[in-house]
Amino acid sequence: MRVQEILSRKGDSVYQISPDATLAEAVDRLVNFNIGSLLVSDGESIYGIITERDIMKVIADSRRPLSEVFVHAHMTSEMVTGEPNDNVSDIMGTMTSRRVRHLPIMDNGRLAGMISIGDIVKAQYDSLVVENHYLREYIQS
Repeated sequence: MRVQEILSRKGDSVYQISPDATLAEAVDRLVNFNIGSLLVSDGESIYGIITERDIMKVIADSRRPLSEVFVHAHMTSEMVTGEPNDNVSDIMGTMTSRRVRHLPIMDNGRLAGMISIGDIVKAQYDSLVVENHYLREYIQS
């Protein structure tokens, strides 16, 4: 299975936030959209990604109000990315070894979507359900 198959099912929408936004704004978006990460972008360029984990580190370390802390100061700027033609098993290994839960998918330098470890687990589960169904049919025939 390829990453493109996951994107075709879930869509290519990616929630974004400005690097000049506050972490309070980031938290509001994460909660409102029920997501775990935001791509940091000005609409033209991608600067990084901000995740729940990044925000939790700020809360634990600084004790400053999130309305006084800016996204660009705590985002991950060296992102791990994937491509639409990547094999899902390979991406799962990359995400596990690099300890990332959200992976921007780039296609020829352009954003094609975002997948999460949950998307991968769901895709693997769905595939196993179908395989199980056909194996049961085969055995019973």
